[in-house]
Amino acid sequence: MKDEVLDAGQLRAPLWQPTGEDMARSQMLAFQRAAEALIGRRFADYGELHAWSVAEPEAFWGLVWEQCGIKCSREADAVFVPGDALDDAKWFVGAKLNFAENLLPRRDQDTAVFFRGEDRVESELTWEQLSRLVSRTQQLLRQWGVGKGDVVAGVMPNMPEAVGAMLACASIGAVWTACAPDFGVDAVVDRFSQCEPKVLFCADGYFYRGKTVDSLDKAHAIAERLPSIAKVAVCGYVQDQPLLPRDFKNAVLLAGALAGFSPVEPQFEQLDFDHPLLVVYTSGTTGKPKCVVHSAGGVLLQLVKEHRLHIDTRETDTVFYYTTVGWMMWNWLLGALACRASVVLYDGSPLQPDRNALFELVDEFGITIFGTSPRFLQHLRKHGGRPVRTCSLEPLRVILSTGSVLSPAGFEFVCREIKPGVRVSSIAGGTEIMGCFATGHPNLPVHAGELQCVALGMDLAVWGEAGECTTGERGELVCRNAFPSMPLGFWGDTDKSAFHATYFSRYPGIWHHGDYISRSESGGVVYHGRSDATLNIAGVRIGSSEVYRVVNTLDNVLDSLVVAQKWENDARMVLFVRLRDGASLDDEMIDNIKSALRRRASPRHVPAVVLQVESFPHTRAGKLAEMCVRAVVNGEPVDAIESIKNPECLSQFQGRIELLR
Repeated sequence: MKDEVLDAGQLRAPLWQPTGEDMARSQMLAFQRAAEALIGRRFADYGELHAWSVAEPEAFWGLVWEQCGIKCSREADAVFVPGDALDDAKWFVGAKLNFAENLLPRRDQDTAVFFRGEDRVESELTWEQLSRLVSRTQQLLRQWGVGKGDVVAGVMPNMPEAVGAMLACASIGAVWTACAPDFGVDAVVDRFSQCEPKVLFCADGYFYRGKTVDSLDKAHAIAERLPSIAKVAVCGYVQDQPLLPRDFKNAVLLAGALAGFSPVEPQFEQLDFDHPLLVVYTSGTTGKPKCVVHSAGGVLLQLVKEHRLHIDTRETDTVFYYTTVGWMMWNWLLGALACRASVVLYDGSPLQPDRNALFELVDEFGITIFGTSPRFLQHLRKHGGRPVRTCSLEPLRVILSTGSVLSPAGFEFVCREIKPGVRVSSIAGGTEIMGCFATGHPNLPVHAGELQCVALGMDLAVWGEAGECTTGERGELVCRNAFPSMPLGFWGDTDKSAFHATYFSRYPGIWHHGDYISRSESGGVVYHGRSDATLNIAGVRIGSSEVYRVVNTLDNVLDSLVVAQKWENDARMVLFVRLRDGASLDDEMIDNIKSALRRRASPRHVPAVVLQVESFPHTRAGKLAEMCVRAVVNGEPVDAIESIKNPECLSQFQGRIELLR
């Protein structure tokens, strides 16, 4: 029998299959037919379509532009001009467009943005109202002297005013950057100080887990430590008219400031394809966060390709993703607006007041495409969440998952206990590309544990030390071609030396992403975790997610984390587990864990040591901070501890390891 952990998708029949009717009406099929008409031949399957998208970048991306209806004031003189290196390629040279104009394609009275705050604060904006909000915010920014290339920052809840600020920046050619409001002052300053924003948008507070958190003092401290900030716009969220501290210089209430402007039609500055749009940040768990600069055209083209073709987002859809403004998925969510679809914003805990909070939004707002994280799905599975029994979920047709690896059990849980018959698509890419390397497909089957396909236009490969890996072999995720959403670079890295060292040093001239993956026989992609967290035990490389896929399904285990500890001139595997209340890690449970790993994975997956802890560190994007625990276990300093949401829990690991020395 093949390895249950490493090749999970090969062992199972598809969890979901498209119907003939669904396939016939999909935008992916319409695109394929347009491509076939363009080149004068038929594609036998998705593999051939994908191969063409990689081999003929000018024809492929030109067709994406046309079929997805990109609005521009000037067409490109050349779609693709290759460079000496992948990141030197030029895209849509001579084209003039505006990102915000493409995300505001309607002016009618249908709802564009639904908003729900945890405390049941609720609002919505029609397309016309969203346009007016962008117009007023645009006028305010111009009054404050913000122009093309200036940076505007937000430390905002996930609320409509944040959308208005981001689109207003894009409309005038300013650059938007954001952090979630639960970031500490040092974490925010570490990021914003590198790109020196001119204006700061913030809120007076936010709600989380039933509590009201005041954030005015934090915003004040951030502004004091960033001398580049000349103006601060404070949005009243927890209070309608918050009282600003007297010494909060240059701060105004956003509502009052916007009221002074007429809601005229927004003006959209026509900009080059590669004009900077966003500064986003790497997680910072391996050093100071890097400021990744993305282009307006590159982000727009990547987002519409993924939404329209891979997710099949339509004008009739309502799209939700549980995210903060600081995560790339917030920008990905807003990309649905370019498809003329509505979006749902939620701010607060996904478990407040109970585990059905997010699923109630499906019924209330008619959500058809629902996005979340494997961590949330695992929590539901471990704590008995069964939305299928408590919510209708009738409109829901797609569930998306990203942020980490979704286990085969997670796939099966969605299809069994959330909504039978729903398409569950795990998608994966990164902040660095503002999109996906591997993603969903409306016309391909879903196999548990697999991402359905490699994204169009992305020449993904699996490389090992000896070259390209065959089907089923694990290795490094690389991308061998240029693509429009490749970053412009890091802010301030004028010679791109840091950028090249990060993504092009492992395999010169080839994008190395840092994920450990394999390809399945079905053509899907299996993720085995971050390669920098890969365990190297006695010369054998083991993906951390291979361990989690077994351990996290066991009774009484809520979560797990595995690292390699330097030991006797080699390394040994140390597994930490978090257990249900009342459970304890005794010899019998340790034996059960080891036996399950030996049986369901392999003898090399069995840890040398198993220890119990109360909690695990997570980044502010919700990812398991394995690198931080590895540093603690090996007596090394923890880099960028401000990027960790709960750094206090690291002391547990130090204490447990000290007992073993």
